[in-house]
This record gives sequence, structure tokens and C-alpha cells, in this order.
Amino acid sequence: MKSHFIIVIALLGFLNLQAQEYYFPERNADWKVKLPPDFNIKDATLKQAVDFAKANEYLGSRDLRIAIIKGFEKEPFHKILGPTKKRGGPAGMILKNGYVVAQWGDTKRVDMTFSVTKSFLSTMAGLAEDEKLIADTKNLVRDYIWDGTFDGVHNSKITWEHLLQQNSAWSGELWGGKDWADRPPSEGGIDDWKLALPKEPGTVMEYNDVRVNVLAYSLTHIWRKPMPLVLKEKIMDKIDASSTWRWFGYDDAWTEIDGLQMKSVTGGGHSGAGLFISTEDMARFGMLFLNNGKWKNDQLISESWIKKATTPSTPNANYGYMWWLNKKGDRHWEGLSENIYYAAGFGGNFIVIDKENDVVVVTRWLEPSKIGEFITKVNAAF
Repeated sequence: MKSHFIIVIALLGFLNLQAQEYYFPERNADWKVKLPPDFNIKDATLKQAVDFAKANEYLGSRDLRIAIIKGFEKEPFHKILGPTKKRGGPAGMILKNGYVVAQWGDTKRVDMTFSVTKSFLSTMAGLAEDEKLIADTKNLVRDYIWDGTFDGVHNSKITWEHLLQQNSAWSGELWGGKDWADRPPSEGGIDDWKLALPKEPGTVMEYNDVRVNVLAYSLTHIWRKPMPLVLKEKIMDKIDASSTWRWFGYDDAWTEIDGLQMKSVTGGGHSGAGLFISTEDMARFGMLFLNNGKWKNDQLISESWIKKATTPSTPNANYGYMWWLNKKGDRHWEGLSENIYYAAGFGGNFIVIDKENDVVVVTRWLEPSKIGEFITKVNAAF
């Protein structure tokens, strides 16, 4: 009888440990730190990974107006259309079970995050599906947005999924940006680009901010409120994020809904704007996804959405719903789990989710070509 009692107590202790597996920091609290040996992490190996991140800063100018103009100089008519901000130096956090096991740089500094914004935007679509504002991402967008944005033989074929996977080939102009002039092919010139017939929706992935901004515009109309407000109310307030983050649109990106003027935000920052956020708030967002959409015991995003968002698209095995996936493909990190997925932005901004190791990695201003090597070094410590 005594042995049965001991087994029950041990089982209850195990279940309690499992229930408290992840730590979630309160708002404005000092993030709890644990030493790598507390998790049997190789301290010296982890330090080597952090030193690598600090030694491989993004080579572009810290004046991001200069970096943006230089980085996208091949685009015809490219110019700054929204706010920018000079950036800081390399910064990052490595979380194990929610606890900080390594950090570097100024983790509270607010910086531009460029296309990491896309993963936040994708989440706004996920919330819309969870709340039945969108019945299914395979629905045609024209059935929801009927103001002419999706008129025509080509654009009328586009689904929400096409927009989320960046294979919509939407054709048109929004906020002064032309779809064909945004990240054009390396071959040919202006006449070739603007006269080319658009690809069939769903067949070819094309990284394109104009089309991403069409998604942001469409989501603004179905939510009937600005995306930063949806993000604040549905996610950031509930994960106890700071009050310092901002989500901008281009200067003239205004639309009218229900008689109110609203700013339509961007899903990136290659013409300025996008999400400006601290490393710590990015880490909170990463923890939400690591915990399958739950913050503590509050299910903020459905697990079904996260599964959809991290499912490979047909044209690109490494891309889901605006999350990059470590599947076999052109962007595969050899030797690392294929279940790793991540948000990635210009200038070396990343949120990496490694569910198998219960790890979130946020790194900022790392030379982008070094991310695979960096994560391999981090993984070697576990």
C-alpha cells in the first residue's frame, strides 16, 4: 500500500512538472534566467554560438534608410514610403522552456523588423479564421473584398491561402507600388517585367511586398479595424508585451471603413514601415507559438491554425503561411530538425521555433547568410 502511495505522489509531481514546463514572464518583469547547466546545456558551446552572432553583424548601414535604398536599388521607382529608424547592434535571446539561457545586446531596444512582420500579419489571418470572419483560407478573396481589388479574370482566382503563401501573383498597384516592380526578376528590364503575364495563382512563389500589403488591406476590411489594434487586443496585451512596439503603414496608406479613416499597414519594411519591436517582445511572440498558441492557459491562436501556417506550400516546401520551414528544399538547414520553423526579415532579424528542444531563438542584425550556421551552433549545445 505504501509503495502505491509513493507512486501516486511521484506521478502527481511529474504531472505538475509537466504543467509548469514553460515559464511565461509577466509584463515589464525581469525575464527569469537559468544557467545552461540547469538544462544540461553545454555552456561553452552555447557561448560560442552567442559569440558567433555578435561577431557576424549585418554588413548594411545602421542608418536603415541607406540600407533599404542600397538593398533594393535594382527595383524601378523604389523609394521610402513610410517611417524608418536607425538600428542598434546585434541583439538576441535564447530561451529554453521560456527561461533565458543566453542573451546579448540591448534586448529592450525597439528596432524595425522588416519581413518578420509577415508572420504577425499571417497570425491576423489566423485569428480571422478562428473567429469565422474568414470561413476558410481556401475561399476566394473576391467573395469578401468586392471593391475592385480582386476584379478581373486573373485576380478573381486568388484565395486567402494564395496571399498567405505568396503565390497569388496578384496584379495591380497599391499605395504607389506596382506588383511587377517589386523584387522583379534578375533577367530582363522594365518592359519585360510590366508586360509579362502573371503566373497562375498557387503555382509560383514570388516574394512581393505589394501583394503582402494587399493581404493587410484585405484583412483590415474584414476586421473593420486597423491591424495594430487587432494585434494589440488579441495578442500583445494577452502575452504581456511592452507598450513600446508599433506597426506602421506607408504615409498615404489610408482606407475608409464604416465612415472612419484607417491606416492599412505593411507586411514588411523594404519601403519603410512595418513592425517596430524589441527583442523581448519578439521572444514573447515566439513563446506563444512554441506553446501551440497558448499563453499560460489561454488559447490565443488555435493549434489547427498553427498547423496550417507551418504546412509547406505546393510551390515552395520551405514556406507556409508567411513562416519559413526547415523542410528539404533550397533553404534547408542540414542536420537540424525539419520541424523547425521561423520568421525572417531583412538585415538579419529572426524568430526561430524549435519545438523538439523547447527552444525559441531571437536574433537581430545577424548577417542573413549566417543564420543556418548560427542555429547549428545553438543546436549543438543542446
